[in-house]
Amino acid sequence: MTDGDAGSDDTAPGPLPDDVVAVRDALVSWYETDHRSYPWRETEDPYEILVSEVMSQQTQLDRVVDAWRDFLDRWPTVADLAAADRAAVVAFWSDHSLGYNNRAKYLHEAAQQVRDDYDGDFPTTPEELSELMGVGPYTANAVASFAFNNGDAVVDTNVKRVLYRAFDVPDDDSEFERAAAKLLPDGESRVWNNAIMELGGVACRKKPRCDEEGCPWREWCHAYATGDFTAPDVPTQPEFDGSRRQMRGRVISTLKEYDELGLDELGPRVRVDYAPDGEYGREWLSELLSDLADDGLVEVDGDDEALARLRR
Repeated sequence: MTDGDAGSDDTAPGPLPDDVVAVRDALVSWYETDHRSYPWRETEDPYEILVSEVMSQQTQLDRVVDAWRDFLDRWPTVADLAAADRAAVVAFWSDHSLGYNNRAKYLHEAAQQVRDDYDGDFPTTPEELSELMGVGPYTANAVASFAFNNGDAVVDTNVKRVLYRAFDVPDDDSEFERAAAKLLPDGESRVWNNAIMELGGVACRKKPRCDEEGCPWREWCHAYATGDFTAPDVPTQPEFDGSRRQMRGRVISTLKEYDELGLDELGPRVRVDYAPDGEYGREWLSELLSDLADDGLVEVDGDDEALARLRR
């Protein structure tokens, strides 16, 4: 993704970083390098995508894969589903433990609407897709995004968690929607919505895996810097007193206040029990700084007389 792919205004007032283009590029690059493989991510068929979205509303994605394939083997096109006996569709749903059976009824009726009202061709916008039976705003937007690259920014629970933690977006639906819309690159809803939902599902889970999953937003992330990983769906702060995560956050917060600091100036600001030759001394701090340098967050020059600074 390049500057030319982004919207006309790439500066971000409010909680978002100033360089929105860099934030976008980092996430898309991370997603395209490695992400979970699901068969519905390999198709642009709106029917196949709608089936996956309805199935995943109450079922873990890994469990949806077999059911999705079985469903499409039996009813491979929207016309096949529209012509099917509704009782057979409901029975399939029940046999595969896919949640409320009325979802199967609605999916069958939506297929008939596509056949009868749209001459077998799916509508392409979130607004039109919302007219299909059982298709709410989120599902309509997902189908528009993944099938037609024509959606708005997805704002689900995972995305709210990511925005709240990464950019300190207030816990308010209108604020989440504003921030999500600002981040969405023009004309790239397919890759963007997949990428930000993958970030929430893999790295920024309720119990975060920032370093393990190589989160691409660590350098901007408020939670990563402070060690506070609470979120709207994570109401209690995880235990981190004295943890390496907390110490990393203190290093980042301290270096934000100073151009650079020597180890023995930085150490006491990170731990009150810092002693140059002690358990929590230069060796311990140097290892912590090395980790942060490997993550591209700080720069360190020298050895015992080293100076540490935030990477610009």
